[in-house]
Amino acid sequence: METIEQQLIEASRAKQVIQPLSLETKRNVLMRLSSLLIENTEEIITANQKDLDRMDKSDPKYDRLVLNKERIEGLAQSVIDVSQLEDPTGKVLLSKQLDNGLRIEKKSVALGVVGVIYESRPNVTIDVAALCIQSGNACLLRGGSDAWFTNSILVDLIHIVLAEFDLNKHIVQLLPTDRKFVAELLTATKYVDIIIPRGSQSLIDFVRQNAKVPVIETGAGVCHTYVEETGNLENAAKIVANAKISRPSVCNALDTILVDRVVSENFLRKVAPLLQEADVEIFADKDAFVTLKNLSYPHLLQADESDFGREFLDFKCSVKVVDNFQEALDHIARYSSKHSECIVSTNPDRISTFMNVVDAAAVYSNASTRFTDGGEFGLGAEIGISTQKLHARGPFALEKLVTEKWFVTGNGQVR
Repeated sequence: METIEQQLIEASRAKQVIQPLSLETKRNVLMRLSSLLIENTEEIITANQKDLDRMDKSDPKYDRLVLNKERIEGLAQSVIDVSQLEDPTGKVLLSKQLDNGLRIEKKSVALGVVGVIYESRPNVTIDVAALCIQSGNACLLRGGSDAWFTNSILVDLIHIVLAEFDLNKHIVQLLPTDRKFVAELLTATKYVDIIIPRGSQSLIDFVRQNAKVPVIETGAGVCHTYVEETGNLENAAKIVANAKISRPSVCNALDTILVDRVVSENFLRKVAPLLQEADVEIFADKDAFVTLKNLSYPHLLQADESDFGREFLDFKCSVKVVDNFQEALDHIARYSSKHSECIVSTNPDRISTFMNVVDAAAVYSNASTRFTDGGEFGLGAEIGISTQKLHARGPFALEKLVTEKWFVTGNGQVR
């Protein structure tokens, strides 16, 4: 294959098929897809194993690649959740009649053709397809080569469902993984309406720098939890442990712990056993290093500058002791990727200041950053977490897969 132009053309044609579909039809398609995922669990796991066999288990992306029975069931449920959401298209956002008799309406309409470039997360294949179908968009999926077998069977199942409903299979397409085609996708302004990169910072940077098609970033997560001096230290330890350990390979996992000096020793004494139980490797600044060394923490290294502002995606984190509230705010402002940030505190004023001042898509008080997720926020699923400020911010889900269109009705008016 020398070019993907034909796939781009077919996607552009397919959007004319999916946009007029009724909500009932779209829901039926997604309900059928959900059941087909469950029916083909073993086949999906077999294909997924082919991908896993090619990846080193120590690779932080390995966990992201895994599709087991539990995760497939979760995917199937997320498809059902998306199917039950309100159709975001066709909403009348403004309606008025001018003095000359013209009727003007502004309505929400599908974006058109959505291109998504992502790495080792085959769940994105299903999430994006479900969201695009429900919102009346055609989608072009460019997954990573390390998930090729898994993505292929998932798109095959989607095509089976589309065929059952006599719908154009090009509504959802899997693009080849050869990197030479990425540039063609990024510059296909004639056929593609928007590009969404989901993955590492290097991937996002490459797309942003090379795309001519409009881009919505779903940013890498460098997430902090700040334990303020008035915080409940028992809660803080549980929050930090959950944010780091529950699933370290995802973007809403904790990367850096900030703790006020006056409570640092007590807090680290409480959190260290929880992190040690999961063999978390800690990169500690000089003050935290002394405390953790005295606690005989076994997986301890001295942090350097590169360990702050670093997305670990693994059982690793950095720790910094701060002298005061302002130092914590300054550190987050310098190193945050503007994804998710948390304060553990009982001081209402400091909580309010933190929540309002910290520049991030999601800010938390006294809760784990692991909740930054479309499903957890009641959005069904997400394409990713947008860290930018135009069009979408936070979980990029169904409600943001639309744009606006003006409908003007007259009876012969001229200007």
